[in-house]
Amino acid sequence: MLGRPDKEALLKQRSVVFWLYGYSGSGKSTIANAFERALHEKGFLTQILDGDNIRSGLNNNLGFSDEDRAENIRRIAEVAKLYLNSGIVTITSFICPTRELRQLARSVVGEADFVEVYVKASYETCAQRDPKGLYAKAKEGKIANFTGKDSAFEEPEAGDDVLILDTEANSIQQSASTLVQCLKRRQKAD
Repeated sequence: MLGRPDKEALLKQRSVVFWLYGYSGSGKSTIANAFERALHEKGFLTQILDGDNIRSGLNNNLGFSDEDRAENIRRIAEVAKLYLNSGIVTITSFICPTRELRQLARSVVGEADFVEVYVKASYETCAQRDPKGLYAKAKEGKIANFTGKDSAFEEPEAGDDVLILDTEANSIQQSASTLVQCLKRRQKAD
């Protein structure tokens, strides 16, 4: 079997996993899409793994209990690792609410290839944005285990190796540009 270095050489890129996480409505998917478009224009082969498409397909048998959330993240990390080993720049976009879940993902993907990205926006700001109407449903009691209301969300701690994109202070384009610069630094480091 061909190894990852052979595939990276063919693609003329170094693969990496950008693990975007934050509240629903924080801007994760929008940033992931803008980042992917910017990389595509620069000739990178990418793949986005997003909570919406994964939950409706690969993980459609999982709910939102703590056990199901852990299995959801484990499966996503395993898929991200497959793309990583194929030489592809992989961008994930999931709520991933706890440090323990993020550490699980990091351990599956591998420390050297995992870029943790917290897409920061307060619960209140995300509730105002509410692009999918989820916060309104949660407020009405129609969604159980809603992250930030019934289920905890843990922000990264000081000293964690995390890139923070504050979507209350920066535009989507600024956030995507920050990710592009991060990738460029990683490409040059090799």
